[in-house]
Amino acid sequence: MVDPIKRDEFWHLDPPLLAGLILLCGLSLLILYSAGGEDLSLLFRQGVRVVIGFTVLIALAQVPPETLSRWSPHIFGVGLGLLALVLLVGAVGHGAQRWLNLGLFQFQPAEIMKLGVPMMVAWLLTRQTLPPGWRDVLIALAIVAAPVLLVVLQPDLGTAVLIAVSGLIAIFLAGMRWRYLFLALAALAAAGPFSWSMLHEYQQRRIVTLFDPWSDPLGAGYHTIQSIIAVGSGGVYGKGWLHGSQSQLEFIPERGTDFIFAVFGEEFGLIGAVLLISLYIFVIGRGIYISFYARDTFSRLVAGSLALTFFFYLFVNVGMVSGILPVVGIPLPLVSYGGTSMVTLMAGFGILMSIHTHKKFMPK
Repeated sequence: MVDPIKRDEFWHLDPPLLAGLILLCGLSLLILYSAGGEDLSLLFRQGVRVVIGFTVLIALAQVPPETLSRWSPHIFGVGLGLLALVLLVGAVGHGAQRWLNLGLFQFQPAEIMKLGVPMMVAWLLTRQTLPPGWRDVLIALAIVAAPVLLVVLQPDLGTAVLIAVSGLIAIFLAGMRWRYLFLALAALAAAGPFSWSMLHEYQQRRIVTLFDPWSDPLGAGYHTIQSIIAVGSGGVYGKGWLHGSQSQLEFIPERGTDFIFAVFGEEFGLIGAVLLISLYIFVIGRGIYISFYARDTFSRLVAGSLALTFFFYLFVNVGMVSGILPVVGIPLPLVSYGGTSMVTLMAGFGILMSIHTHKKFMPK
């Protein structure tokens, strides 16, 4: 009989992290069944995506970090090319041009850059002396800015923010000097008026109504108001699975995707929400642990960026649902209904497992 520990080493899997991911995906199927109106076909489609996601995770876990480092410029280059292609021939849906139609399914190239950007930044900075000088920081910022601008043009502000955050975290973890950070924050503040003018009217309304959603209860404030009502009506213990009035009567918009946490909060209450967030914290903590004990700089930067970007996913979605952040279209990771996002997140965790289970290497 094969030793379970040896089996995990053979497959390059991290059992604690794997267990956390399985629990999250199991909860996804549970709550989607309720949020989707007990639609078994929707549940089947999400199940297929979960299987594909774990397959990608296992496949990438077998790839040594040295190989991932060599692949980084190619992944980034392909992703950048596909983003440009989307603007030329991409499929349009919900007022945005974000997908490439591959016949059997549609693919969102922006998802590639959630992995490609931090990997490319880590690849660049580990070939220089750390902490990075101002020239290296500027080059890294240009690497982050290129895909972000292409995604903003689609427009997809939520994904653009996630890509930017993933790259900026990698730069910060490389030991960027504090004075560079303060200069960057000052530049962002100075660019605020210009950035505001570049936003679409509906995006501006979402930000404005964040402070007073009741000023437009049937328009820009509707999502926030209904979500807050649902979460609050769940109370401490919740109304029970399949018994959430706000979700079952379809008051909650996008209840299977961006606002699925509101469905969960209504049906499972404060206790359920705390347990779900605790599970997320466990997964994020395991990712940070892997980053802390990584044996080379490239692995440390990539692992840290992936773990902290996953935390950012969670923070923004829960903040959006609870009304403390504007609606930006970021789903609840691994729980919301979705295909490309699920596979991308699982690919990231596959990279984390590869970093944790392979031997030390030094990029050449």
